[in-house]
Amino acid sequence: MSLRRRSSRVPQLLLAASLLGALLAPPAAATSAHHSPSGGTGGAGGTGGAGGGLPLRVATYNIHAGAGMDGIFDLDRQTAELRSLNADVIGLQEVDRHWGSRSEWRDLAGELARRLRMYVSFAPIYSLDPAEPGGPRAEYGVAVLSRHRIVSAENHEITRLSTQDPNPVPAPAPGFGEVVVRVRGLPVHVYVTHLDYRPDPAVRVAQVADTRRIMAEDRGPKILLGDLNAEPAAPELAPLWRELTDADPGAPTFPAQDPVKRIDFVAVSKDRTGVRRAWVPESLASDHRAVVADLLLRRR
Repeated sequence: MSLRRRSSRVPQLLLAASLLGALLAPPAAATSAHHSPSGGTGGAGGTGGAGGGLPLRVATYNIHAGAGMDGIFDLDRQTAELRSLNADVIGLQEVDRHWGSRSEWRDLAGELARRLRMYVSFAPIYSLDPAEPGGPRAEYGVAVLSRHRIVSAENHEITRLSTQDPNPVPAPAPGFGEVVVRVRGLPVHVYVTHLDYRPDPAVRVAQVADTRRIMAEDRGPKILLGDLNAEPAAPELAPLWRELTDADPGAPTFPAQDPVKRIDFVAVSKDRTGVRRAWVPESLASDHRAVVADLLLRRR
């Protein structure tokens, strides 16, 4: 199954890279959509649910380019933290892919997928020419890890204010990732995002409008995972809550050490997805804490 093309103007190379990452299975990850090597949907309460719903455990985690609250790059530490979540689908933000020395020029999305035996789709926000001719492109963006096979993926454009341009103006740019996974035959749309961090909410206002427009084109259960850089009651986020339910974990997520605000979200479509419970695990493996939610998907 492939997604219809949208009004996205992402360069062909970026789309190809995102799709390639999505459709290649990691080593030893020969699993079905029903079960995963490490338990899969059992993490959300077995293979069935009340009223015939399908359980799914999801999480969102800003990995801070592999560095912990102490500023030290340690992918082993983050791997252990992600494994402990026992999630079926994970949205990641601040993901480096051969980006620079801070993450040892490594492909963090690919490495985490292999270590966790999950499928991966990477959606770059920035994709720069390699430091050396013939080398891999230097990329930074968001990613989805999934125990369920990813059957399609797309890297959408939303309004951004570039951090790579000395004189940026708001303009469409990639980095709003979407994948479709099949959970016991049910197509589920999963989106991962990272909204603008600046105090002025103007760019986030535009990003929320773009997000709603893109998500409205899809049908069935929808899950939005991301660092929205605003708290739940922020006026710029209010339009999201017209169609989505915030899986409120009841705890702040940032900074990881003594957190004071919740800017990391799991949000789900009101009509087809229910939230059974959500929580924020304590961890200093990044400068954010993760949000984990047990969901119940409805076929109709």
